[in-house]
This record gives sequence, structure tokens and C-alpha cells, in this order.
Amino acid sequence: MYECSKLFAAFISGSYAHLLALAAFIQQNHLLYCLKGGDITFTAKVEAKDLLRKPTIKWFKGKWMDLASKTGKHLQLKESFDRFTKIHTFEMHIIKAKENYAGNYRCEVTYKDKFDSCSFDLEVKGFSEGQDDAGELDFSGLLKHREHKQEEVPEVDVWEILKNARPDEYEKIAFMYGITDLRGLLRRLKKTKKEEKKSEAFAKRLEPAYQVDKGGKIRLVVDLADPTVELKWYKNGQEIRPTPKYIFEHKGTQRIMVINNCQINDDAAYSVSAGEEKCTTELFVKELPVNIVKHLEPVKTTVNERIELECEVSEEGAKVILCHFCVKQNGVEVPTGVRSRYRVKSEGTKHWLIIDDATKDDTGTYSLMATGGTTEAKVQVELKPLKILMDLQSVTVLLGQPLKLNCEIYPGNIPGRWYKNGQLIQPSERLTIIHRTKNHSLDIESSTIHDAGDYTFVPEGYTQTLSAKNAIWANSADPPRVHLEALNVQDNTVVIVAGNKLRLEIPISGEPAPRVVWMKGERVILDSGNRVRAETFADHTCLTIDIAEREDTGNYKIVLQNEAGEDTASVKIKVVDIPDAPEAPLVTDVGGDWCTMTWEPPRYDGGSPILGYFIERKKKQSSRWMRLNFDLCKETTFEPKKMIEGVPYEVRIFAVNAIGVSKPSEPSKPFLPLAVTSEPTMLVVDDVTDTTVTMKWRPPDTIGAAGLDGYQVEYCIEGTDEWILANKELIEKTRYTITGLPVEAKLLVRVKAINAAGASPPRTTQHSILVKEVIEPPKIRIPRHLKQTFIRKVGEVVNLVVPFVGKPRPKVNWLKEGQPIDQTINIRNSDCDSIMFIRKAERKHSGKYELSVQVENHIDTATLDIQIVDLPGPPQAVKIEEVWGNNVALDWNPPKDNGNAPIIGYTIQKADKKTMEWYTCIEHYHRTCITISDLVVGNEYFFRIYSENMVGLSESATATKDSALIVKEGLQLKIPEYNDRDFTEPPIFTQPLINTFAVAGYNATLNCSVRANPRPKVIWMKNKITIIDDPRYRMFSNQGVCTLEIRKPCPFDGGVYTCKAVNDLGEAQVDCKLEVKG
Repeated sequence: MYECSKLFAAFISGSYAHLLALAAFIQQNHLLYCLKGGDITFTAKVEAKDLLRKPTIKWFKGKWMDLASKTGKHLQLKESFDRFTKIHTFEMHIIKAKENYAGNYRCEVTYKDKFDSCSFDLEVKGFSEGQDDAGELDFSGLLKHREHKQEEVPEVDVWEILKNARPDEYEKIAFMYGITDLRGLLRRLKKTKKEEKKSEAFAKRLEPAYQVDKGGKIRLVVDLADPTVELKWYKNGQEIRPTPKYIFEHKGTQRIMVINNCQINDDAAYSVSAGEEKCTTELFVKELPVNIVKHLEPVKTTVNERIELECEVSEEGAKVILCHFCVKQNGVEVPTGVRSRYRVKSEGTKHWLIIDDATKDDTGTYSLMATGGTTEAKVQVELKPLKILMDLQSVTVLLGQPLKLNCEIYPGNIPGRWYKNGQLIQPSERLTIIHRTKNHSLDIESSTIHDAGDYTFVPEGYTQTLSAKNAIWANSADPPRVHLEALNVQDNTVVIVAGNKLRLEIPISGEPAPRVVWMKGERVILDSGNRVRAETFADHTCLTIDIAEREDTGNYKIVLQNEAGEDTASVKIKVVDIPDAPEAPLVTDVGGDWCTMTWEPPRYDGGSPILGYFIERKKKQSSRWMRLNFDLCKETTFEPKKMIEGVPYEVRIFAVNAIGVSKPSEPSKPFLPLAVTSEPTMLVVDDVTDTTVTMKWRPPDTIGAAGLDGYQVEYCIEGTDEWILANKELIEKTRYTITGLPVEAKLLVRVKAINAAGASPPRTTQHSILVKEVIEPPKIRIPRHLKQTFIRKVGEVVNLVVPFVGKPRPKVNWLKEGQPIDQTINIRNSDCDSIMFIRKAERKHSGKYELSVQVENHIDTATLDIQIVDLPGPPQAVKIEEVWGNNVALDWNPPKDNGNAPIIGYTIQKADKKTMEWYTCIEHYHRTCITISDLVVGNEYFFRIYSENMVGLSESATATKDSALIVKEGLQLKIPEYNDRDFTEPPIFTQPLINTFAVAGYNATLNCSVRANPRPKVIWMKNKITIIDDPRYRMFSNQGVCTLEIRKPCPFDGGVYTCKAVNDLGEAQVDCKLEVKG
């Protein structure tokens, strides 16, 4: 696009327009040049401070061609509005200019009955081989086909087209169908319900448009419904490949394209396709403006002096500056050609405007425009001092007599102008203006009452004025008068509600009939006005406002004049309305089911005091608002209650005055009612040393929707009020040790539960804690499984943990049967337990171990019985005692090594001498002699025996040295005589009862074993009282093992339990002590 150096200007303010047309580089006045294929932009700016609605602007080529219907790829029309400066901006972009685009262009701006325009010529230079397509601006082609009748355009529904169109196509559609109020159309379109098709590929589409500064970075994000679908990105229809400029990222179902170092060529349409679906967006790259660093300074000089205006911009180089600036003098471009008195000089970032020989015509305001702002300075060129030889004299004449005013000034060749009451006087048949050298005169042939007033003569080019006051006396007349008392209103103030019609009639009098003028400020109200008009009748004057608006509020002045005099009066009209909507409320505090909200009163109260406010709230996900107060809230604070914890809410405000209820305010920012937890429970001291205190507690009973983030521990030393924070970061555990405390200090400790809503009420210890370690006698707590003999096999791992208590840390000592323990046994001690560890147990590790725990003079001991067992050795002296028939009697001795465990049986095997294959005859046999029967006659047998204990069978067996031959029948066997063995014996307990500890609520059992023949009767007693038919006890007896089961014992079940066995030969009993812990 070419640099701009031409500025056309006119102004609209009330009855004028302010139109700025910014064009490309021109060599001559109103002639613009552009290279073929280049871009050019025309900008019109309309100042709208006093305009009630947007002005209408049209662009033409030639005399008749309206360019609004010719928009396309070569011509674009845009508009915008700055709410702060109140300026409407209209732009016409010609893209890739062609030769046939040359011609005269015109911009017209219209507001009500006011009109202004600006025209300029465009010349396209440069030639290329061949003829390019003329595009939408080929007006000559349109003229050639004017004889053809255009086809009737069918009626279309513009609403349906806009609903289905992309946002970047709204302007094109509006110009295509002749829609001028595009902003109003978009507001209406936003209110209409638009049904969007749910995308099957995209869970979240691209935004309609993105904006980024030049050189910045932008992220385009879409969310896929199916993350496996193939995704492709496009720029203006061309597929984008990954480069350092375009980076593609995957994050869950999100697909992100990052564009680095955005430039002007990145300003384009982007789209992304997922399968058969596609979504598009527009990216706008914003160039950084060129700012003015040093502004122009005002200059005051005299005629024929040299003038230099200097300014400095933020960027160096004529290309940047010339792109967006032009120099102007009172709205007309300063000619800077070779023959011009004006010269423009540029050096780096500095620019000068030089006027060599100043004249009076050079006086004015000079301005320079850059893309980042404008600067201006006033230049004043003064003439020689003015001398007044004869001043004007005040004159009083009778009505109808001639009136003559004279004055003399030097220099004498200076013209001037006559003013009456500030209005320029023009010569007429009755009024003559004469200038003869130094003398200036004003002659009126026959004076009237209207000729009275202040007359001023102003020499041209000077600020000095000559003034005189003339009075006209009339012989008979009735002065005009305004009768405001007929209104019968207080302080002459008329109150009306906005939107209603006001007709204000005020009686008047005067002879002759006075001339009536209504004024509001400096504006005269005419009788031809549409909404506001003034009418005058014979005896009264009337002000009519059809639809009252807020802007109608003010003082209205009535001026009556006739030949007898003048009268004025003022009437105040006050238009009251509903107040403006308040600003969005601010939620200052939030609780579990309540919040505190504040707001500011509305900026405009509608002309009537605010009576109160209505408050509404809703859940964020809901669209239904619920009113919270039915009586007006007089204050600007309110506390909504009965909200659901953890659910986001929004609130809004209505202001109420005597006229009605305002529109609702904008909703507040969403807030989440959250409550703090209840205080922690059961805060107790867990441990105390000389410098530390360990506290433990339980979580709060009530936590709530905000959850629990952690705990905060504080302590206060007795005698002070300062609570010191013990943990800098929140802790999640319900146990904490406070360190670094002074010895023998007394302190209080409190714990707070923390969540998103804040800290809970603290839980504080009831009594102060003394920071001093307390001596606690040692106590060994032997586990239940170690109270009996601890049995392990050879080679297994032995890991015994014996807990104990005591403070300070006890001294632990282990002995084995009074001697120090073997070095192969590892002992590890801590503050609360001692661990015995044997990596690979051996039989030598068996024995009774004594554990002693000592704190100063206090000692506690415990004994542990460890038994390491192994496989037994083979039986001894296996021999054949006797053979008869098909029977063989065997006898043997127990093994020499029982494996450190009782022998529980034997396994006997036989083998035929012919095959020597061994077969088991019997297993788990308890005696050391046996008779093997059912042998095959004629076979010769060998026998062998394995011994067995709790570990298993012996590794080897002992076989008979001799074989047993089973002879055929007919042989007589001599049966030896023997005496029957007497197996009867009185009861003997082979395994006694053991003292036991039980836990309340868990079943406990007592076991012992008894041997007797005949079978004894077993009796169980508690505290020497026989247990009979008590459902809490169950008694078993199996193979001599007696068991008593106590169901869910309580502390009252503790005591001395006795098992008594009785038969005919005698009785025996064993006792034990049972302790039940709660």
C-alpha cells in the first residue's frame, strides 16, 4: 500500500460533520497516484459527539456508480466506532489496483438534512503485457452491456443467509443486499436463537476470529471428539506442514497449532479438517503504530520572518513515516512542490516544515499525523500595530430618525467588518457601509426598535475592536411580558416522565405582538422541528416535546421582543426515567451457604432518588433467576443465604426509583459457597522430650464440599500471647513433632484444619505441656506367638520383633542361658522394639534367650524359647525276631539323633530278595516292634525302617542284616509264651496349660494334653469353679488333646483356669492364668 500524504477535511458538529478522507501519494492537488497491482486505502472519519445516531456515508466512482454494490475481492468497505473518542471510521480498500480503476471518486456523508462531500482523482500507473481480469471494478464493461435488461432477482431471506454464514462474511452480505445498519443487524442476529448442528468430529471448534500483535505468538486450539481421526491444518486453502514457524502439539484430545513470529503475511483465513468436517477462523495481525516522540511547538512571529516547525517520531526511515502521515494547514494540504514557499525536510526520525518568507496568510494551525497519533501547533503571523484616531460613540435616537456611526483608524487601507450584537451586518437598501481612506461609517436611513443594540467595528487582521451602544426610543408601545405564574409549578420546574408527551403553554402579552424565540442553551428551537418544536399564538407560546428523552432535561429560555422592549424568562424541564442498571456487584466474602455482596449506585438515577434495590441470584449452569428480597434493600450491601455448598452462583442487582425498576446489572463473577471444616478432634500429647513435643489428633467430624487440604500446628509459650506457627507447609498426617523448644518450658498447642474456604476453629490442649522428658519404667510386650516355644527348621530365617516401652530410650541386652549370644545372631534395637535376626538357623541356635530392658534403675526381663529342628537319624538295631507262617516279627531301637524334635512315627518297607524293589508296609507307626503279615510263601524278604519327626522322614533307613524266608505249609511253628502287658495308668499331663493374654472381643483358646488308660474324664474350672453348660465356653477332647474355647471374652473373663483329668487309677490337674485386655 502506498504512503499517505494527502488529507481532506470538513466538520460536522451539531449541524456540521467532521470528515477525514485519507488517500495515497499525490503530486498535484486532488490527484492520487497508485502503481498497477498495488493496494490503496481511503479513510473517512466522522466526529459524532453531538450526533444522536450514526451518519450515512456513501462511496461513488464518477457521478452515479455506488460502490456499495461492487464489493468483492478487489474492493472492500469497512466501518468501526471508537466509543472513547466518539469517532466513526469508514474505510474503502482497493486491492491489486488495475488500469481501469483510474477515475474520479467521491465520498458523501449525510446526517438528517446536513450534507458534505469530498472528491479526488485516482491515476493507476504502470503497464504489463497482456490484459488482466478487471474484477468487480470494471465499470466500462458494465456500461457496454447497459442495453441488456437485468433479470429479476428472486426474493431471499437475509436472516437465513446470515445465520448460516461465517462472521467474516457479514459485511459482504450486508453490502450485497443494501443493509446499511450492520451493527443493529448483528445485535438482532445475536438475539435470535441459532440452532447449531452438533459436530461429530469436534468437541470444541476454533473461535470465529483471533488477533495477535506483529511479531507475537498465537495458539489455535481445537478439541476432538474422536482423538484417532486424522487432522489437517490449512492456510487460505493450502495445507500447512510442520516447520519452526508452525508447531503442532497434542494434549489429550486437544490439537494445537502454534504460529511463531506472526507477520503481515500471516493475516489470513485458517481452517482445520477432521475427516469430512471442517472448521475455520480468521487471524488478524496488528501492526504496531508509529508514535510521535517530540510534538510540534507553537510559533509567534511577524510578517517576512522564517518559520521552522520540528517534530520527531518513534521509528527511523521515511518509508515508515510516509506511510501514514500528512501535513495540513487548517484542513488544506500544504503544497510542498519545487515552486512552493513550503519545504519539508526529513533526517532520521526528525521532520521539519520550513516557511522562508512568512505572510499573514500563513497564520493557522499546522498538524502532522502518524499511525500512532497526531500533533499540531499554532503559527501566528501578526501585522503592524493598529492606531485608533477616532473611536465609535454611543448614540441615542428617536424611533424613525436616521442613525450614523463613524470611526477613524490607521493604517487607512485596512478593511473591516461591522457587527451588531455579535452578528455580521450586511449592506442593504436601508443600511449603507462606507470606507474612505481612514474613515469607516455605518448609515441607517430610518431607525426601528430592532436597530437598538451593541455595534462593533473589527479591522481585518487585527484583534482590536471599536464598540458603541445605541438606544432607540419609541413614543407609544406596550413592552412584551412572559406570564410564568400561569404554570403554577414550584421553582418554574416542569417534571415529565421519559417517553411521554409534553405540551407547555405559557401566556404572553405585548403591543405590537412580540417576536418569540425559544432557546435551550445556545440552540434555537424552531417551529419546524420534528420531535421538539416551538409554536407562537396571539396570546400564548407553546413548547411541544412529542416523546420526552433524558437529553431534554435543562433550562429553556423564552425571549420576547417588540418595538417597546424585550422580556426573558426561564423554565426548567426535568425528564425523569427509570435509573440506569447498576454496575456488576462484587462478592466480598463467601461462607458455607451465604455470601456478602456490595455494589455502587447507578451512575444515573433517572432524575429521581433511588428508593432501593432488588437482588436476584441463580446457579451458574441455570438460566432461571430467583429474587431474594421482596422488600426493597435500602443499603448497597446484601447477604444472600440458603445456598448449596460447592455449587457456583451468580448474583445481579435492579435499581428502583419512583418511576420504576431499572434493567438488571451485569451478573457478578461466579463464586462458590464453601465452608471451613469443623475443628480437629481428640488432640493429645503423644510424646515429650527435652526439646520436642509430639502431638496427635483425629480428623474433623465435618469436612464439607471444600475437602481437607491439611493441618496447621501452632504453639504458644506460657506467659505470652503470641502463637507461633510450627509447620511452614500444610501436613496431611494427623501426627506432628514440634522441634526446637526450650527445655522445661510450658506451652499450649492448637491445631487447625485448612481447606479452600480457610482455617477451621482451632482445637487447643486443655492444659499446658511441660517440655521435659518423663521417665517411664520399661515394659516388654511379648507377642503371643513368642510366649510358646518358637520352632523353626534348620536353614530357615529367624526374625523376631519384641516391642517394649520406656523413656528415655531403654538399654537392651540379650543373653542365651546366661551367656552372651552367638556372633551369627544379629540384634537391632530401636526406641520401641528389639529385633533378633538369624539369616540361616542352625541347631546350635536352640535354647532359652533372656531379653532385659533397662531405664536407669528400672529393669524388665522376658524369656524366649527357640527350638531349631532337623530331620531325625535312622532307627538303630533293626532285626528279625521271629518268622512263622506268612508272618515276620521285627524289632528296633529309636534313632540316636531325633533331630531336636520328638519322634512321631516310623515307616516300614519290605523288598523281595529276587527283585529288591521296596514297598511300604505301614506308615506313621509309633511303636518299636511290629508283625508283618500276609507275606508270600516261598519268598525271601528284607526289611528297612525310616524314623519320622515333625520335620519329616530321616534321610536314610536301617535295613535288616538277615532275610526272612517264608516256608511252605506243614511246618509247625512253636509259639513262645509271653505275658500280656498292662497298659493301664493314671492320668498324666504331657503338655501343661500356658499363661495367656487375650484381646477383648476376639475368641481365645486354652490347650493341654493328657495320657491315661482307661480314658479319663476331663473337667474345666475357672477360679476353682467347675464350668457347666455355659454357652460362652466350648470344650473339646481329641486323642488326649484337651481344648477350652472362650467366645469373645471380656475383661471379666480373666482369671485362673484349671483342667482336671480323673479315671479309676487317679487324677491330675494343670493351671494357667488368662488376662483379657480391652
